[in-house]
Amino acid sequence: MVLGGAISPDISVARGVVALNGSAERLTVTAELARRYPNARIIFTGGTASLDQTEPLEAPLAVKEFEALGVAHERITAEEQSRNTIENAVFSRLLADPKPGERWLLVTSASHMPRAIAAFRAAGFPVEAYPVNWHTQGRRDAAELFTSFAGGLAMTDYAMHEWFGLAAYWLTGRTSELFPAP
Repeated sequence: MVLGGAISPDISVARGVVALNGSAERLTVTAELARRYPNARIIFTGGTASLDQTEPLEAPLAVKEFEALGVAHERITAEEQSRNTIENAVFSRLLADPKPGERWLLVTSASHMPRAIAAFRAAGFPVEAYPVNWHTQGRRDAAELFTSFAGGLAMTDYAMHEWFGLAAYWLTGRTSELFPAP
């Protein structure tokens, strides 16, 4: 299971190539996992967060990139209706139809993992975290200052997006965990 967010669909369509962004590891690591586990199914979940229905979808572009990375088309299922993490979880569960005892890895950015895990649990889809796209070196970075003011602002914005998202899901009853454990 891999969450969208690794491709810039508007740039991809405008340029005629799959334009990866800073979350590209979601795709590249999934392709590595596909080679390591040749019988595993791959579900890419991600439509568009835009309210404009004419915006290009990410899922078809992801399928194209997975194929370019050597993943057989038959192994890939693309979910393209979802607009957010809650819908990623709900629609993916319907597609995967997980059976008891099946192991499903959830590949997404490390900073997004808590909210994603909470959403998948709320949807009744047991997944295991497989975080990628780390933005820090770990605890060591907690004592470090940002190397640039702009970089610090960007990192703070990214973190606040996830913290507010987690709180909003919990406050609106979309998830039952404010701080989901692994």
